[in-house]
Amino acid sequence: MANVIEGMEAVTVHIRDIQRARKFYSEVLGLAEVSYIPSASRAAYAIPGTKTRLTMHVLGEGEGGREPGTVSGIIFSHHDPRAACAEIRKRGGSIVDAPKTFPTAMGTVTLGVFADPDGNQFVLPHIESGPTRALP
Repeated sequence: MANVIEGMEAVTVHIRDIQRARKFYSEVLGLAEVSYIPSASRAAYAIPGTKTRLTMHVLGEGEGGREPGTVSGIIFSHHDPRAACAEIRKRGGSIVDAPKTFPTAMGTVTLGVFADPDGNQFVLPHIESGPTRALP
């Protein structure tokens, strides 16, 4: 059977206020903005180490999709989630779940969760040891 998925181009989150979101993603997370379309209230950011883009826009009436603030389970990476979450907090970001370290079948994981201004949640893990580095 041929692959139906050949890669990941972008992950999109819906937001309420494009300017507030742009400030968060660039100033708090430090992501590089690669496009901004004011007339469409859309912006896109490069995710370091990937070709995948994080895109966002104000949800249009009747557009469908998840409401702003309901996204969760998007997983970023950092070699030290505790330090990254501390920096996010220092820059004015919201930490939903403070980083904690726990054993899993994949190895020892340190994991924290942060949210954007609309409440969309992002996971920030690091696997410290174990048989595989792949996340579920």
